[in-house]
Amino acid sequence: MKKLKIASLTHMVCIIAVVHINTANAQTTSPAYLNASLPIKERVDDVISKLSLAQKVKLLMNKGTAIDSNGLKIPAYNWWNECLHGVARAGKATVFPQAIGLAATWDTTLMSKVANAISDEARAKHEYFASKNQRGIYTGLNFWTPNINIFRDPRWGRGMETYGEDPLLTSSMANVFIRGLQGNDKKYFKTIATIKHFVAHSGPEEGRSGFNVNITENDLWETYTPAFKSAVKNAGVYSLMCAYNAFRGEPCCSNNYLMNELLRKQWGFKGFIVTDCGAVSNIYRKGAHEHVPTAEEASAIAIKAGVDLECGSAFNALDKAVAKGLITEPELDNALRRLFTARFLLGSFDDPKSVSFTQIPYSVVESKEHVALSLEAARKSIVLLKNEKGLLPLKQNIKTLAVIGPNADDAEVLLANYNGLPSSTITALQGLKNAMPNTNILYAQGSAHANGLP
Repeated sequence: MKKLKIASLTHMVCIIAVVHINTANAQTTSPAYLNASLPIKERVDDVISKLSLAQKVKLLMNKGTAIDSNGLKIPAYNWWNECLHGVARAGKATVFPQAIGLAATWDTTLMSKVANAISDEARAKHEYFASKNQRGIYTGLNFWTPNINIFRDPRWGRGMETYGEDPLLTSSMANVFIRGLQGNDKKYFKTIATIKHFVAHSGPEEGRSGFNVNITENDLWETYTPAFKSAVKNAGVYSLMCAYNAFRGEPCCSNNYLMNELLRKQWGFKGFIVTDCGAVSNIYRKGAHEHVPTAEEASAIAIKAGVDLECGSAFNALDKAVAKGLITEPELDNALRRLFTARFLLGSFDDPKSVSFTQIPYSVVESKEHVALSLEAARKSIVLLKNEKGLLPLKQNIKTLAVIGPNADDAEVLLANYNGLPSSTITALQGLKNAMPNTNILYAQGSAHANGLP
């Protein structure tokens, strides 16, 4: 009898122990979206299945809010970042020549090195910001660059952001730049590049918020689309930005032909589409396209046409659009799947130790090697059109030299736009003084800047 009691007691202890172990395992099991052994599709579906409509709406805008509910702990993520010729608007960084200058090198090998240096600094900065839980604008890993519009008219104010007027050169330079940004890892992206602005967005324009482009078939296929097609098919770019203008009567950011038929079906684009900032509002806004009368209609047709992410706030009306039957929640889910797939491909929800790019040290930012590469790129970007009088290089025995012009002593103008901040800058005037210490150098501003600013 005693033996039976002892055996029963032992059996009960074992049962209790097993239950305790199973309970502990249940408590420590990670949700599917954090299980790196599962296919990305399953992980993304797990996230979306736990989101409310209100949460989905917020996540479809560039200021993606944090989610901490229903088993999800998703940090905030702002999709807006820039690195046109160096990591921009995020403090110190190596500044390379502006895009139009890089194109002037005609050197794809150099361009690849520049892109790798930029993406190294981008990753290092992101990991630093994430470690401080800084999730705001210009801290993410999706970069809205390169600008591969064709620069035909010098009056267009954004021409310096491009690689010039030649579609072939633009394709060549853009493709190596994209590959350098996105990296060559088989599982993860280093960063994600965004080609912009799709399509035929390069002037002359009557006004970019409501301008309609109606170009010839030859211009469409021989001038304005080749670089975009090549970036998708040859460089594997994972993000694209639709343009402000309309194309043949339909705003680009609600243009089903451009985004669904051409980009996704014909070219096989697998990534996500983001709008230019405020472009959805322009679809309905008075004085712009006025294509539909309300924000909910504009938001619905943008999503239906292929947009996944809005830079702006018009998508706040998507809940009303769903309520009115203008769009369905599953259609919003399709856009969210592409966005979350991108975040998973960046390794954002995996153990950082498993993502090699997270190990890039912050010391790469403006490192000696990168500064030297910037100098090499600057030298190779210089184009001397004519020197028939032999004026250059300047003779060292010049007694007096006059330097005239508003840009000669302006450090800011050296940085172009979409730029980072170098630790030091040397203006043209200061460079001449350094190189010619025995010359009396006179300086006059001459005039204000062309834009009328002091």
